[in-house]
Amino acid sequence: MRFTEGFRDPTVARALAAGLRAAAAGDRRLCFMEVCGTHTMAVGRHGLRALLPPNVRLVSGPGCPVCVTPSGYLDAALELGRRGAVLATFGDLLHAPAGDGRTLAGWRGAGGDVHVCYSPLEALALAEAAPSREVVFLAIGFETTIAPTLMLAVRAHRAGIRNVSLLTSFRRVVPAMEAVLATPDVRLDGFLCPPHVSTVIGADAYRPVAERYGRPCVVAGFEPLDVLAGLLELIRLATAGRAEVHNEYARVVTPKGNPRARALIEEWLTPSDAWWRGLGRLPDSGYSLRPDRAEWDAARRLGVEVGPGAEPRGCRCGDVVAGRIDPPECPLFGRRCTPDRPVGPCMVSSEGSCAAWYRYERAGRT
Repeated sequence: MRFTEGFRDPTVARALAAGLRAAAAGDRRLCFMEVCGTHTMAVGRHGLRALLPPNVRLVSGPGCPVCVTPSGYLDAALELGRRGAVLATFGDLLHAPAGDGRTLAGWRGAGGDVHVCYSPLEALALAEAAPSREVVFLAIGFETTIAPTLMLAVRAHRAGIRNVSLLTSFRRVVPAMEAVLATPDVRLDGFLCPPHVSTVIGADAYRPVAERYGRPCVVAGFEPLDVLAGLLELIRLATAGRAEVHNEYARVVTPKGNPRARALIEEWLTPSDAWWRGLGRLPDSGYSLRPDRAEWDAARRLGVEVGPGAEPRGCRCGDVVAGRIDPPECPLFGRRCTPDRPVGPCMVSSEGSCAAWYRYERAGRT
């Protein structure tokens, strides 16, 4: 089902909900993963979980950049700050905990030079204003934001600005999906695939997941009717035993994605092993700057190492992003860990599953 307008039409929503119930009729239990944290937020905000048949379950996946970035990355960032670097970051990362519990917000409160940016290019202005200091942009994220972040280095190169670099924690979504399917204690019948990432990599990028693992993949938008239509298609495919890739967001996503963004990524980056919270070290699941671009790599240039780091005691954020548990199953959820006093990154990020459940779905669950 394709939508061009009326994404929140209640009549259409009721029809889709009826379709979900009809498609899932029977005793078979189905479990689907919404990979993207914005899908998780949409499901909670619009009360979509209540529209699902009782035998259909939705679990969160490793699609929130802050949630999957290991605490060791924050350890490295704070070490660069300790050495005198100016740190530039998106706001979501400000309260994410390092291995020892410190945060960028705490470092800034203690006098550290941390700037919150709305665009990576703001770090270029910081570098121009302080030519004697090293400016490091904390470059995390999936394919959605990788190309715009790389433009910081492209513009700096063109302008001859050399006191800016990237501390990268770039991630690739498809290897993470494959890793989830390889996890023994997670059983999934299909994926609701992230639309923003898909605009870059294209819907065809999920074909290996469908073909190798026999799971259907459906790309769906973030509007409530998009989500319901995507879930309806997933139920139909799973019950029919069809491991196919369907694009329910064709008004934005194409089969091959954005060729200019993909070309920029290939020009500047190379696939590399990466640490993921909840999934461990996954081969070729991240991107690193190519050796001929090493001058823009803060870790190589300034001599820091990004490892897995330590997790907050009792926090099960890693199990949440791997789809092993729902947020209320973490013993800290809603007790020691709240949006005002977050312990783990899943409660910190605006795309975090714990933040979504706490805000929209915790009534009667804690």
